[in-house]
Amino acid sequence: MSPKDKLPIPYPVVVEGKYDKIRLSNIINAHIVTTDGFGVFKGEEKQMLLRRLAERSPLIVLTDSDGGGKIIRSHLSGMIPKDKLIQLYIPQIKGKEKRKAAPSAAGTLGVEGMEDNLLYNLFLPYAQGSDTIRRAQDNPLSTADLMRDGLTGGAGSQTRRDELCRRIGLPTGMNANALLAALKLLYSYEEYLVLVGR
Repeated sequence: MSPKDKLPIPYPVVVEGKYDKIRLSNIINAHIVTTDGFGVFKGEEKQMLLRRLAERSPLIVLTDSDGGGKIIRSHLSGMIPKDKLIQLYIPQIKGKEKRKAAPSAAGTLGVEGMEDNLLYNLFLPYAQGSDTIRRAQDNPLSTADLMRDGLTGGAGSQTRRDELCRRIGLPTGMNANALLAALKLLYSYEEYLVLVGR
């Protein structure tokens, strides 16, 4: 399915760089802010902007699924309250962007390399009028569930998280808090129980 119209997204969207912003601008109608890669670590003005935006609205965060993207995502999680961040994830797909001479160090596509339909469907639940955020807030899934199901707090829990992430199209290497936030947005509690075979 090809998106005919840009999706109206009521929340600011945070991406890594200008090419990600250009890419998303073809898919969504939203206020898109770049972190300038690792520039957000020292850029006080950018940090201030993101904090001010978060005072008024949740921020959607969409970084690449490589190591650099995870570091930037982690930094944003440390400077903005967790309840003000909506974490979206692209799948880890091998390849390289057309404008690049060589693939990234991880050998996977970034946000700018994702197909239209994938990005469209990723943002669709957050379009104007969606009740996704309310459902996530009402979802009783908790850290205790992840612990009970061996996804945190025990030997091999990272391996089990990675296996689950591969099954449902999330990047591997997620910590328990990030996985919990993603699961609450993507699945009802009942659907989660089916996923883990409980």
